[in-house]
Amino acid sequence: MLARSYLFVPANRPERFDKACAAGADAVIVDLEDAVPPADKAAARAALAAWLSPRQPVLVRINGADSEWFEDDLGLCARPGVAGIVLPKAEHEASLAKLAAAGAPAILPLIESGLGLWNAAALARTPRVQRLVFGSIDFSFDMGIQESHETLLYARSQLVLASRVAGVNAPVDGVTTSFDEPERVHADTLRARALGFGGKLCIHPKQVAPVHEAFAPTADEVSWAGRVVAAAEAAQGGAVALDGKMVDRPVILIAQQMLEEAKRRK
Repeated sequence: MLARSYLFVPANRPERFDKACAAGADAVIVDLEDAVPPADKAAARAALAAWLSPRQPVLVRINGADSEWFEDDLGLCARPGVAGIVLPKAEHEASLAKLAAAGAPAILPLIESGLGLWNAAALARTPRVQRLVFGSIDFSFDMGIQESHETLLYARSQLVLASRVAGVNAPVDGVTTSFDEPERVHADTLRARALGFGGKLCIHPKQVAPVHEAFAPTADEVSWAGRVVAAAEAAQGGAVALDGKMVDRPVILIAQQMLEEAKRRK
């Protein structure tokens, strides 16, 4: 089942690794980049390597390809227990190719710059890329724009389009910085879902539940989908009408997808 929630945990806090994995998120990202001070990078990498186990696979956000720690971080790519690599500030296919050559089973490029967005389609088509991830805060800084739903609408839509054209999974939206406002997390996730995103980054376990709730079809949606599918089956290939409206094939497919999603989330 494709992950909806991705929970970050700092790589220099190994005592939190197991807790993060037990927090209910669909995937855990152990973070060697932003969460770890430069002086602690080597020790954090060693602690993560010692903890990794195939019984509890996690994703690893390594340091950027232009950083001094990148080459050493590559040694984690093929380690048992590493489900995939999140590459920050992804901008060039060559960097992703290095991850694949190092044995990364899956790659999640983090789009955090104008150049990354410009090359998003090419990045998404790179072998072993599972899905794109939006680093909305860094992207806003790089572009010199104020972060808001309106200012980032184009960027988000472009990531959804690039993912679809490349044939990879729906992208993952960026973080909501407030973790004591579940309503805000839920609303942000609903907007991302409406735009075509399939997951969201989380910075605190409290954010996991509202993210999952937002990605699950509501009771009204499931009821509507059931009536659409029933009407289509009753029509036996003929024209379908429901509530005084004609229902065409794309709507029927959406309804079927919604019912499948509700079934998977039970």
